[in-house]
Amino acid sequence: MERRDNTALQDTHFDLLIIGGGITGAGAARDAARRGLSVLVVDQGDVASGTSSRSSKLVHGGLRYLEQGEVALVFEAVAERRVLQTIAPHLVQPMPFLFPIYDDYRMGLFTINIGMWIYDALSLFRSPKIHKKLSQKKVAIVEPGLLSEGLQGAPLYYDCATDDARLTLETILDAECSGAQIRTHTRVTKLLRKDGRVSGAKLEDQLTGEAAEVSASVVINATGPWTDWTRRLSGEEVRPSLRPTKGIHIVVNASRFSVNHAVVCLHPDDGRVLFAVPWGEQTYVGTTDTDFEGDPNEVCADHSDVKYIIEATNTFFPDAGLSLDDVVSTWAGVRPLISEDGAEDESSVSREHEIYLSDDGMITIAGGKLTTYRRMGAEVVRKAVAVLKELELLPDTLRSSDTQKNPLPGAVSWPASGGLDTLVQQVVEIGEGQIDERTAKLLSDTYGTRSLHIAEQVSAAHALGEPLIEGRPEIAGQVEFAVNSELARTVSDVMIRRTQLFYRDADQGLGAVDKVAAQMAGMLNWTPEQTQKNVSEYRAEVERSRCWRTG
Repeated sequence: MERRDNTALQDTHFDLLIIGGGITGAGAARDAARRGLSVLVVDQGDVASGTSSRSSKLVHGGLRYLEQGEVALVFEAVAERRVLQTIAPHLVQPMPFLFPIYDDYRMGLFTINIGMWIYDALSLFRSPKIHKKLSQKKVAIVEPGLLSEGLQGAPLYYDCATDDARLTLETILDAECSGAQIRTHTRVTKLLRKDGRVSGAKLEDQLTGEAAEVSASVVINATGPWTDWTRRLSGEEVRPSLRPTKGIHIVVNASRFSVNHAVVCLHPDDGRVLFAVPWGEQTYVGTTDTDFEGDPNEVCADHSDVKYIIEATNTFFPDAGLSLDDVVSTWAGVRPLISEDGAEDESSVSREHEIYLSDDGMITIAGGKLTTYRRMGAEVVRKAVAVLKELELLPDTLRSSDTQKNPLPGAVSWPASGGLDTLVQQVVEIGEGQIDERTAKLLSDTYGTRSLHIAEQVSAAHALGEPLIEGRPEIAGQVEFAVNSELARTVSDVMIRRTQLFYRDADQGLGAVDKVAAQMAGMLNWTPEQTQKNVSEYRAEVERSRCWRTG
């Protein structure tokens, strides 16, 4: 494994420096690199280690935004949903949603059904399937565990589920394939100025301590919850632009609580929207929406958050009888919502994004939602191109990005027929007896056509087919692939965002952490101290996700 040299960046000038490796920064990097701009992306952590791996993992138009009058946002989102299904079919997959309507809801079944027709119309009737209105009796058949008392019926409609961390990762990998340079675990310590303009940044590698300076014609701030903190690095006083809110999710085993659809519920206490989502062998439920103050790096689910979700789940699914003991894992994230005057309730704050150019020349993009990331990226790059043109620094070779047409890496050479089912069988065949169907399905769902490369590696080196945890489908080949092909630099990168053992395993991957660390140490030439540090940091991540247990 070639050691990255951050000091070499000092000899290179970039058209764009993008601060932030979340979904927004990734989308901007992909668009810019495909246009032919020279791009550097830096992030203080891993790709998608902030909000972009802690969402509800849905690609959807957002039905509740219709009620808030944000028709343009919904129209844009349902259009993007279709684009993402095309360029990332392995990561953005149709899912049936059930929205049960009860007697005490503010809007009845008739009104909601009209909203559903508007929702379908905004997608130009190109949703995965057109919605249906189910009677109380039919709902009891398709989702038997759901509360029947006071139930009027339920619209059945279709949106999409995704792996948010992987969608971000593949977007940024495609940017890298187009020439962008990516530096994860690299913190911006200061913004540099020249002639009154932001002209680059001082960087510090968080893993090695190496410092470097990099110059750029335009700097884009795409740091989500850290937006205002990044703006202050230029040395100017800035007025807060965000109203951060916290959202948490809990994960339980499907053997304890399962749903056949993504079920949309309104919390009985405050009417906030909750989703109960089928997730393979598990189910996750969320989310909360509460104002947040503090360091986004330290956000976690607390006891009241988890209790809030469990109580709602048991209300709508009375036979579930969930308790705190059923929670396998949690995740928590901070939404970088735009601050609005007069928005008293957290859930009423707009999910629209804003792009603004500071007096010092830095471009900031904030707000928005996962589903519309590609358009957000294109919009902020267009702003950057306008600035480059004004500075007479625009390259002559600029071209169209066509991000809506070009597939993400895992969708390249997608099977002409059969889709994921065909891919699963190909992985089994290439694995030559070393990969069973359960692991093949995991690899296909996770990596798309890139799973074939992992299967080839396992076929050549059978040790890579060994499970990381006995009885689970994750294998050692995923660790090697994460380091060699997916920018993973720490054990936490692999355990949380490359394999999801952090969320999926009964003990959150603690039984595999030493094995994974040893494998990575051999590839990255870690010292024993570095290996132990990685193990300790991952254990600390697990403990933070369990802080709700102590009240």
